Amino acid sequence: MKAAVYTQYGGPERLSLLEMPTPVPSEHEVLIKVQATSINSWDYDLLIGAFMARLIGGVRKPKQTIIGCDVAGTVESVGSEVTRWKKGDRVFGDLSGGKWGGFAEYALGDENVLARIPEKLSHEQASAIPQAGLLALQGLRKGGLDRGMNALINGAGGGVGMFAIQLAKAVGAEVTAVDKSSKFERMKLWGANHLIDFKIHDYTRQNKQYDLILDNIAARSVSDYRRALASKGKFIMTGGTPGTILRVATWGQLSSILTAKKVTMVGLKYSPDDLSEMANLAVTGDINVAIDKVFPLDQIQEAFRYFGNGEYRGKVIIAPQ
Repeated sequence: MKAAVYTQYGGPERLSLLEMPTPVPSEHEVLIKVQATSINSWDYDLLIGAFMARLIGGVRKPKQTIIGCDVAGTVESVGSEVTRWKKGDRVFGDLSGGKWGGFAEYALGDENVLARIPEKLSHEQASAIPQAGLLALQGLRKGGLDRGMNALINGAGGGVGMFAIQLAKAVGAEVTAVDKSSKFERMKLWGANHLIDFKIHDYTRQNKQYDLILDNIAARSVSDYRRALASKGKFIMTGGTPGTILRVATWGQLSSILTAKKVTMVGLKYSPDDLSEMANLAVTGDINVAIDKVFPLDQIQEAFRYFGNGEYRGKVIIAPQ
């Protein structure tokens, strides 16, 4: 099979399209013929060797030489103990808890992290959902999202933001979206009521408070976030700098115990039920899965360069076939 392989951290030029052995599923694994894989920030961090990524993915060199976790495709074969899937089933899921391997023609996934793709959903749309969609869903759920809330989403022009804006609007929240001004039109289409250009304004210093803040690129102090929260508001971090992760995990957790304002983070939980919920919302039209660009596997370097410039509006997809 063809696969995008890297053995050293660095930029997109580290990725090489090579012929590799097709993997063989173990007892509880499924071999997926990959039809589409989306790029996430986690993929990019693993490629360049960002600090947190190295702690998990290998300090000096990558443990997983084929990255890519959000996969959609068809079942090619199954392990001896697999009962949920059979050859030909259309499935999607997040492979980051296992062997990764999504940027290839075939990939392995544990049978229990996969969900069925509804008939009316394309492989490209399905591959856009797992990590970004579940972070948005689980983050807003942890924040207690409810009708009438004043919610702010930071980093709202990317994958998580795309889903979070629409989920919040569907519930009946008032949504403020923060990102580059070049992404304003797309965020309006997703339903944002108010827009903030982070290059001009710091949302924590606008003399406005929110019932719920979902921050996908957190890089400020806990006191900054608390200042932007209403009296019983919740700040939920889905991603950010290593320093912010440490601050939120320590001082944020402590301050949440002592006061009604909550500053915490959400860790992605693999949930086929949540995947199915998001996929069904996409089928009914309650959420729009925005695909910015689709690149073939042999243009994966260009795809990562495009992703790295931060101008994407929605999801960037690799389609091997």
